Amino acid sequence: MNKITVLGIGNILLGDEGIGVRVIQELQRAYQFPQNVQILDGGTLGLELVGSLYDTDKLLIVDAVLGRQTPGTIYEFDNDTIKAYFKNKVSLHELGIQDVLAALEVLDKPVKEMIIFGVQPACIELDLELSPLISEQVTPIISRIISTLRSWHIEVYSSNDLQECI
Repeated sequence: MNKITVLGIGNILLGDEGIGVRVIQELQRAYQFPQNVQILDGGTLGLELVGSLYDTDKLLIVDAVLGRQTPGTIYEFDNDTIKAYFKNKVSLHELGIQDVLAALEVLDKPVKEMIIFGVQPACIELDLELSPLISEQVTPIISRIISTLRSWHIEVYSSNDLQECI
């Protein structure tokens, strides 16, 4: 069975820069996942993530992305576009992620499939909350994550659905 990791990265002290972590918090609160799916708050960790991602076959990353679109734009990068993503250095964390992925390759445990969901931030300054515009993007990103997991034949249940079944 494939090990799948959904990784949110970002600094929750810098407003919209924490979008990845906020999405992970909502996923953990609202959904139940099978044992082979790891929902991981990566915060601002770098190489420390290697151990958590070891043996991950498929990786979904959520992060703030500095692109050239309007704030709130949701980006999606897959295996074919990830190298261009890193080349353009649009993520606030691309160096840490590049290092983690390189370390996994050196350990002969490369991630086989990866998707990055990014959001163009509106405000990156000292603030514990997402801006209203970026808060509105949490649900659409979660929908994309759930859709991707289901396309990988992963059963995802709303915590509410589980409670109704009991």
